[in-house]
Amino acid sequence: MAWALDQRDWIDAQLARAEPAEPFEPDSVIPIEGQDIRIVWDPTALRTPVQDETGLRCGGPKEGLARRIELFLKRRALEVMSREIAGYAAAAGVSVAAVSVGDAGTRWGSCSSNGRIRLSWRLILAPPEVRRFVAAHEVAHLVHLDHSPRFEALESRLYGPGLSEAKSALRRLGPRLRRVGRRR
Repeated sequence: MAWALDQRDWIDAQLARAEPAEPFEPDSVIPIEGQDIRIVWDPTALRTPVQDETGLRCGGPKEGLARRIELFLKRRALEVMSREIAGYAAAAGVSVAAVSVGDAGTRWGSCSSNGRIRLSWRLILAPPEVRRFVAAHEVAHLVHLDHSPRFEALESRLYGPGLSEAKSALRRLGPRLRRVGRRR
């Protein structure tokens, strides 16, 4: 406790620099696959969100809007990223036991030696090339459970041109992606 009190000025400075949360609320704009999309709430519309040319439309009680939007994004993330993982796995000549999505605070993806891949659902907010980088990275780990030169060569072969740009984009966009959908 004494250490924390001693660091109070630094802590206050870091908190002051922190960007605010971006909750799922009517008329807020969120990225979906890298495109800014407005949340359109209409209490008389269907409860299941639908993305169209006007935005992400969702009905039902306002109290459950954020939960419905997050569930929609998680389902979409699992569907899209499962297809991408399958494509990279086929190219790498490996099989994937399962793909799941979650919301780990510090990781965009992980894999296990038994072929299970877990990705952050927040990757569906990122541009496709950024999301695909994480998918290629995790599939490469199914072959090489390290960051050796052989791993890097496979990751590069799976992803193709633009790998370093995708990595840089994730570092740049990551802080915002982690704020989207958070409550104040």
